[in-house]
Parts: sequence; structure tokens; C-alpha cells
Amino acid sequence: MKGILMLEDGAYFEGEAFGSCGTAFGEAVFNTGMTGYQEVLTDPSYQGQIVTMTYPLIGNYGVNPDDTESRRIFASGFVVRQESRIFSSWRAQESLGEYLKKNAITGLCNVDTRAITRHIRNRGAMRSAISTEDLDIGSLHKKVLASRSMNGADLAKEVSCKAPYRWEEGRRDFLKGSAKKLGSQHQVVVYDFGVKHNILRILSSLNCRVMVVPGTTAAEEVLKMKPDGVLFSNGPGDPSAVSYGIEAAQKLAGKLPIFGICLGHQILALAFGAKTFKLKFGHRGSNHPVKDLRTGKVEITSQNHGFAVEASSFKNTNIEITHINLNDGTCEGFSHKFMPVFSVQYHPEASPGPLDSQALFNRFVSMMEKKQ
Repeated sequence: MKGILMLEDGAYFEGEAFGSCGTAFGEAVFNTGMTGYQEVLTDPSYQGQIVTMTYPLIGNYGVNPDDTESRRIFASGFVVRQESRIFSSWRAQESLGEYLKKNAITGLCNVDTRAITRHIRNRGAMRSAISTEDLDIGSLHKKVLASRSMNGADLAKEVSCKAPYRWEEGRRDFLKGSAKKLGSQHQVVVYDFGVKHNILRILSSLNCRVMVVPGTTAAEEVLKMKPDGVLFSNGPGDPSAVSYGIEAAQKLAGKLPIFGICLGHQILALAFGAKTFKLKFGHRGSNHPVKDLRTGKVEITSQNHGFAVEASSFKNTNIEITHINLNDGTCEGFSHKFMPVFSVQYHPEASPGPLDSQALFNRFVSMMEKKQ
């Protein structure tokens, strides 16, 4: 069945439908990872986005229940050069196409993903639609122009949990299966702006008792839980729209250790008086080089964000920029010189991606130990 990817600027790309038939709207972005398509699809940070994978062959190891990073697929649509209908992995239970169809996600294959990627790099991420229903170019373009923009969009509310819950699972052993692990040494409250499960697994494996709360939870409610530390999670959308998260960060800073990841990093920066801006086409993939300015070491990181912190905009002189992106020089991390607060723009939990940065979780635990 024929399908079309229509972009906001009028450009369109024809291909074949796979997954579920229908029409899906979202911001057109691309991911440079060679693997990890299931983790990408289920990362809540992809809420409201249609993802193009730059690697040409996607789906060759199938799909399994263990590689999900949240409760469902959050990407609006999925675009690949070649869908592998034959999959080979001892862990696989179904094909990528079957997985998308079961979850009512529209995909497009047999399309020139190199051309799409080059177009987005040149023109920037923009509103788009995938459709297997409306193949009229003019009609579909009008629908795209009427769709939601990412600027000013508070998508964190759409993906956050509705009520607090206790997380009880540690890191997975794919040979033995996943086992419950209820940490006891450190009580950690995680603000869920779209948290990935591997963040929670790592904390639990480091003997943390993890309580996940909705992103709208007031700081006063968190303090009543008497945590040893707070983590501000990743998530989608425009960070400046998450006013409730910024307010909570301002009230909690200085009272206990805080660790921010991705959107959480941006929220903390805004809480300390900085500004954020929308990147032209964002950072998405598992091969982004980041330099630690304190040690000079370079880490290869997993990233997924369309906004960034303006490093020169910090009003607080006690803020130290700790990490920069070697591709474009943007801020990838900061810490407070006196408060136990630090954050990074990238994803130290990976999943997918390299494990270079997981020691940051140990740093967070060490901060909590010093405060006890």
C-alpha cells in the first residue's frame, strides 16, 4: 500500500506503508542509531514526533518485551529505508511491522531516508504527517499546517504517570530474566516527565528505593516523603512550557541532592535563570561525542533532544558548565559549585547506546551518601 511523508515546507516523500494504516502527525526528526529501534519507539521523549532512522536496514532482530523503555510506543510514526520482515534473534517474539500494527502506529518504508535526513538537516525539524489514507498532496499539506507545533508544547503532562508508584525492578539479565530488586539504602524520588525504565532499573540496582511521581507534583509533597535525593527525568516537548517542574526545581535546590537528565537538565537550567532554545534538527542517536571539561575525557553518548540550554545565559555565577557537545559546542552538562546539583543533556542510562556515562548514577549516589 502506498504511503506519503508530507513535510511542513511542502516537500513530500513517497514510499510503502507498513505497520498500521492511517494518518499520523508529528515533528519530523531523524535518529542516527544503527540499532535500538524498539527503545527509540518506546522512549516517551519521542512523544509527538515522526522518527526517520538513518541506518538503512531496520527490524532484522525483531521485537521482544524486554527492550521496551516505557508502557507503550510514544513515537507518532516511523520511517525506514528497508523494513526487515525476516528477523533473527533468540529473544525476538514478533517482527517490527507486526509490533507497529498491534500498537496502531503508522510506518513508511521503501523511502529515501538519506534524502529525508538531508532535507531536515538543511531546513530543520518541522511539522509533518505520514498517511496511507489521504494521498492528495494539497489536502495532506493543509492538514500538516494545521497540526500542533513543538514550540511552546507541554508534552511532559501527556506522558507522565498519573499517580505515584514504587519501582521494584533492577537491571536485567537476559539469560536469567528480570528479577525484582527493592533497594533500601537511599530513598530517591524521580520526577516523571517521560522517564525511561532503564533510569529506574539502574537506580534500583544501586540500592536505591525508587518512588516515581507525576511531573506536576509539588516540591512540598516531595519533601514530605523525606527522600535522600531527587532525579528530574527526561521527557518531550518545550522545557520552558514545564513551569510546574521549574518551580519544583527552584524550591528543592539546596535542600537535597538533585540529578537532572535531558529535559530534567533543561528544567534545572531554567530554574537557575538560564534560557533554552530550539535546535535546528536536534541530537538523536547513540554516537554523539561529549567532552567533560573538568577531565578532558570524551564520552560517546546516547541523545534525544530538540532543545538545548544556552550556556551563556546563566544568571547564577555559581553554575559551572561541565560538558559540551563536540559536534556543535552546545551545553551538555552543568553543576552547582556549592549545592549538590548536577545535570546532563544526554542519556547516561543509554538503552539504546554506549555505557560510557553510567558512572554518573554512582556520582548521584555518592552525593546522597555525603548528605546522610
